[in-house]
Amino acid sequence: MRYIYNDSTEPYFNLALEEYFLKQTDEEYFILWRNEPCIVVGKNQNTLSEIHLEFVKERNIKVVRRLTGGGAVFHDLGNINFTFIVNDESSFNDFKGFVAPIIGTLKTLGIDAEFSGRNDMLIEGKKFSGNAQCKHKSRVMHHGTLLFSSNMNDLSGALKPKDIKFSDKSVKSVASRVTNISEHLANKISVLEFKDEIFKYISSNTQSPIDSLTQEEIEKINKLRDEKYSTWEWNFGNSPKYSFYNEKRFAAGTFEVHIDVLKGIIKDIKIFGDFFGKNDISELEASLKNISHEKASISKALSNIDINKYITNITLDELISLLIE
Repeated sequence: MRYIYNDSTEPYFNLALEEYFLKQTDEEYFILWRNEPCIVVGKNQNTLSEIHLEFVKERNIKVVRRLTGGGAVFHDLGNINFTFIVNDESSFNDFKGFVAPIIGTLKTLGIDAEFSGRNDMLIEGKKFSGNAQCKHKSRVMHHGTLLFSSNMNDLSGALKPKDIKFSDKSVKSVASRVTNISEHLANKISVLEFKDEIFKYISSNTQSPIDSLTQEEIEKINKLRDEKYSTWEWNFGNSPKYSFYNEKRFAAGTFEVHIDVLKGIIKDIKIFGDFFGKNDISELEASLKNISHEKASISKALSNIDINKYITNITLDELISLLIE
């Protein structure tokens, strides 16, 4: 097994790294890594229904979709992520086996942690780790989060949608009582020192050195990041079919909008309200069909349209907020 100390904190790169090692190599790996503040959504989730969009935009928090299922999680530099990639398909669904070294590491630090339920680890009944898996051919990837000193306010704020605006069949995140590992340590250490403790425990029975990424690997991972993991199509457009509903009041009147979205593309849209306009609103609705349900595409579609012909006294920003926020 190759032990990799990944220094990158860029979310798009780190998720691309996992796919590259899983699908384009045949070695086995153990990797530790951290992300700058971001939200990582499960493969089968509707991204927009999992996040507080305004909170995420205000704080410039990146959003990225992973290869594995399960719920959305918040990452920051106080959170360590661990990844196993093995050539043993019989290990698929063996969550307890993969987390055993983490529980062992914590025990050496005086913390009594336990595996609980389907895919969590707990300290004193509070969750500090969620885990997920996927399979590619005969290879299994298992990864998990380790809350060490994360900002709990950002965690709750980023993952809490402002309103219930979505109707879909995607996998929903479940709120849990959470805790940071650092709160339970008798002898305080930094997050990077904790990272070193994990490596020391897991590699204690092997002579394999702690490795870094090669330049060739970095270039290939960057290519996958740019072509997939940093794109709107993967992170938002890959969401399951959903319906978006919103209602707002502006000086122009009271509005409600119903939007049906498939593969990130607006397939149908209806705008209702007590507003006034010279032209029929159906013309404006038609201009918004078959474009991406995201701000940049909607702004572009509306940029050459005199929207006040359809809705008197509404601003472009107000209309966009009705359609996406």
